[in-house]
Amino acid sequence: MTEDFRPSPRAASDILPSLRAACPIPPRLSPYADDVQGWLVTWLPQTGLPMDAPTRERLARSGFARYAGRLYPDASEPDLRTLTALFTWFFLVDDACDKPGRLGLDEIRGLRNGAVALLHGGARLRHAGLDGPLRRLLVSAWREPRHRMTARWRLRFADAVAQHLDGTWQEAANKATGHRPGVAEYVELRRATSAAYVSYPLVEFVTGRPLPDPVYHHPLLRRLRDHGNDLLSWYNDIASLERDAATSGGHNLVLAEAAERRVPVDTAVELVAQRWHESMREFASLRATVPSFGPALDGAVTAHLDGVARAVRGTIDWTLESARYATR
Repeated sequence: MTEDFRPSPRAASDILPSLRAACPIPPRLSPYADDVQGWLVTWLPQTGLPMDAPTRERLARSGFARYAGRLYPDASEPDLRTLTALFTWFFLVDDACDKPGRLGLDEIRGLRNGAVALLHGGARLRHAGLDGPLRRLLVSAWREPRHRMTARWRLRFADAVAQHLDGTWQEAANKATGHRPGVAEYVELRRATSAAYVSYPLVEFVTGRPLPDPVYHHPLLRRLRDHGNDLLSWYNDIASLERDAATSGGHNLVLAEAAERRVPVDTAVELVAQRWHESMREFASLRATVPSFGPALDGAVTAHLDGVARAVRGTIDWTLESARYATR
C-alpha cells in the first residue's frame, strides 16, 4: 500500500460526529440495556465460553446489550436478553471468522450449514460445523423465537442468517486469494456481512406481528432496507477504517473507493461521507412514499420501518460508545 493509501488518524474520527449530527433519526435506548449487559456476562459461562477477566472486560466494553437495546428499545427485559444473546452469537462468529487464528474456509462453510440446519428445526441434531459453546449459545438464544414465531418467519430468519454467513465465507475467500473487491462488488457483499438483514426480522419478534411475505418483500420496503443497511455499514466502515487498513484486505468502502478512484484514503473518506448523505436523503424520501397496506397491516409496517431506521441510528451511537472498533 502506498503512502497515499494510508489513512491519517484524524481522517475518520473528524467526520463521524458530523454524520451523527446529520442523522435525522432520534436516538433511543432500552431502560433494561445495562441490566441485561450485566446478565450477559454472568450467563455466558453456562454455554461453556471461557470467561477469564480479560474476556469479561472486553464484553463489558463492547456493550452488546446496549447495541440490542438501541435497536429494540421497546423489547421486554426477557426479550432483550434473547436479542442480546443472538447479537453476541453473531459477534463471536465474526471474531471466529475474521480474527487471528480464524476458521478456514471449510470450517466457515460447516459453521454456516450447522447454524442454518439448527434454525430450520434441527436443534437436537449435532453438526460437525457447529459445536461447543457456539452451538449451545445459539440453541439457547433461538429457543424463544422458535417457540413463539410462525414457521414462515423462522424460515425468513434462517434465510437471512444463511445469506450473512455466505457473505462471511465470501469475504474470507477473497482474503485468502488476495482479491480486493471494487466498489459495486463490495457494496453488495457488505450488505450480507453487516448482518442488518438478520436484525430486521427481529423487529417482528419484538412486536409479535410478522409481516406477510408479499408485504415484507414489497420492492419499496426492500429498497428501504437496502438503504438502511448501507447507511449503518458505511458509517461502521469509516469508524473502523484505521484498523481495516491494516487487516481487512480492502474490505472497507473507503478503501475500495480509494483503490478504484486512485485517490488518497482521506479523500475517499469524504467521498463515502457524501455517499452516506445521499443515501440518507433517499431513505427519507422513499419512506415518505410508503403506501398503505390496509389498517390491519399498517401498524406492523410502520414498526418494521422504524426498526430499520433505529438500526441506522443505533449503530451510529453504539459504534461511538463501544470499544469494539477501537484500534488495538
